[in-house]
Amino acid sequence: QVQLVESGGGLVQAGGSLRLSCAASGRTFSSYAMAWFRQAPGKERELVARMRSGGSTYYADDVKGRFTISRDNAKNTVYLQMNSLKPEDTAVYYCAASPRVIPYAAGDYSYWGQGTQVTVSS
Repeated sequence: QVQLVESGGGLVQAGGSLRLSCAASGRTFSSYAMAWFRQAPGKERELVARMRSGGSTYYADDVKGRFTISRDNAKNTVYLQMNSLKPEDTAVYYCAASPRVIPYAAGDYSYWGQGTQVTVSS
């Protein structure tokens, strides 16, 4: 069982930065693929960034070059550094963990955090 707790959300002006953190419980954190999803009002949950256990990363096209996912296995924590934020980045951001080597969809993730709100004002 893995429990995930996100932090770091908030209100920021367009062009600003935020860093989200996700603290995970459990001794097998390093073996999980970790990801950040987001869900805006009236929209489906979408994958923002993913880091496999081996370290390879994936980013959605609209965040490439602006967001960076990283993980510290010693601290059981995954981060999402968000720079050059835009109003369209406003959403609830969720941390997720998957035991799959290459998780593709939200359904491949077994564990989810409670979400943290990110609001970007114009």
